[in-house]
Amino acid sequence: MLKLAREQILLGQSVATKSDAIALLAGKLTEAGLVEAGYVDGMLAREAQHTTYLGSGIAIPHGTTDTRHLVKNTGVMVAQFPNGIEWDEGQIAYVAIGIAAKSDEHLGILRQLTHVLGDEQAAAQLKEATDADTIINILTGATAAKEVQYLTLADFPADDRDQLLLGAAARAKSAGWGDAAMVSALLASEPAYLGEAVWLARAQAAQTGWVLATPSSPLMTGDLPVSAMLLLCAADSSHLPQLENLAKLAAAGQLATLAGGEGLAMLQAGPASGLSETFTIINPHGLHARPGAMLVKVAKEFESDIRVANLDGSGEAVSAKSLMKVIGLGVKCGHRLAFRAEGADAEAALKGIGEAIAAGLGEGAH
Repeated sequence: MLKLAREQILLGQSVATKSDAIALLAGKLTEAGLVEAGYVDGMLAREAQHTTYLGSGIAIPHGTTDTRHLVKNTGVMVAQFPNGIEWDEGQIAYVAIGIAAKSDEHLGILRQLTHVLGDEQAAAQLKEATDADTIINILTGATAAKEVQYLTLADFPADDRDQLLLGAAARAKSAGWGDAAMVSALLASEPAYLGEAVWLARAQAAQTGWVLATPSSPLMTGDLPVSAMLLLCAADSSHLPQLENLAKLAAAGQLATLAGGEGLAMLQAGPASGLSETFTIINPHGLHARPGAMLVKVAKEFESDIRVANLDGSGEAVSAKSLMKVIGLGVKCGHRLAFRAEGADAEAALKGIGEAIAAGLGEGAH
C-alpha cells in the first residue's frame, strides 16, 4: 500500500522542461535519503529510452535497472505543476511522481498509482489541488470510487464444498471486503448450483468483489460435482454486469471455463469470442514502463479488440492498448499473460504480440 506524507508532496511547482522536472524530483529523492546523487542520470536515461508519460496529465519518471544500486530505500516524491509541462510532443503533465525502487517493488507502486490515476476526474483534481492532503487522498485511493475487485484461490485443499466456500470467504475477509459476520453468514447460507460443476455464493460486504476458488482435487456434494466456487461480495449494484455474463456463459454452455486459468477474465467478458493465446513474460524485472509500453505499442498496431489478463495475478482482463491498465496488472518475470483478440486481424495480432514477448519487448530475449 502506497503511503505518503505531506513532505513528499511538492505543490505549485514551475519548471521549463521535463528534464528540469526530473532533476527537481531526483534532488528531493536524494534529500530524503532514498537515493544517491547519481540516480538522476538513471531517470534521464529511462526517459531517453521511452517516455514515462502515462496519460491523463500524469508522468512517472524513474531510474533504469542499471541504477538500482543507487536506491537506498523504495519511495516516491510527487510534484504538481499547475501550468503543465510538455512531457512529450502533445502530452502535457500536471503531476509527476518520481519513483525510487530497489527491485520489483515499483510494480506494486505502479499498480496502485495507475489504478487511481486512470480516473480522468482524479487527474483533474490533482492538477487543481491546493493542499498536500488532497493529493495524498487521491493518490492513496481515499477519495477514489471503489471498483469491482477480483481475487483467486486456486487449487485449495478442500475436502468438500463448504470448505471451499470457507476458503473463499477467508480470502475475501483478508482483503478487507468484509468481517467475521460476513463469513458466518456465508457458512450459514446454501450456495446455488449454476451447472457444469460451478457454484455461486453471495454475501453483503463493504467492498464489491468476486472470489473464484477452485479445489485441488474434484469434489462432490451429493450427486453434484464441484470444480469452482464463485463468491460474490456485494456492496452496491456494480456486480450486475458480471451476473449478466454468468447468465450468458450458462446459456452458451461455457460455465466450465470458469474453472480454468482464464476464469475471471470469462466472468468479466462473458462467453468466449475471438482467438486466445497465453504467453509467459521473460523480462527479468517484469512489465515496468519500457516493456509495458512496447507491448501496448504492438497491440495498437492492430484493429482488433485485445484484452489481457495476468493469470498469476488478479486474473482481471484489461485492454492491452492501455499502458496504465497493462502496468497495473503487476506482471513479474515468469507470469503468464492470457490474451484474447476479436476482430479481422485477431490472428495476426496474437502472432505479433507473441513474437514481441519472445523477443523481450525491447529489452532483448533472455
